[in-house]
Amino acid sequence: QVQLVESGGGLAQPGGSLRLSCAASGSTLASYAIGWFRQAPGKERESVSCIGSTGATYYSDSVKGRFTISRDSAKNTVYLQMNSLRPEDTAVYYCVRAIVYRTGWYRSGDWGQGTQVTVSS
Repeated sequence: QVQLVESGGGLAQPGGSLRLSCAASGSTLASYAIGWFRQAPGKERESVSCIGSTGATYYSDSVKGRFTISRDSAKNTVYLQMNSLRPEDTAVYYCVRAIVYRTGWYRSGDWGQGTQVTVSS
């Protein structure tokens, strides 16, 4: 059973960048689809991006063109590079096992602790 731990959050200024990491243990990450989700205060958790076991990548409209998801199989880690950050990107970000359908990607694993991203001047 794969276990995932998020890291890399912090404070960034609007227009700045952060890179989140999702490190896996217990299994090979490349065998799974891994999704990033986020939850802002007072809002429902929403999907952000996903990378499938084939390497196909998916993004929500709100982050498309600004965020990039990638996987380093040697480090058994998935990354979320976040550029051109906006205050509305402020949220707790979670990585989790996912499943991809034609309609989108959905959580299939357990939530972790997440990592806080705050975008503010």
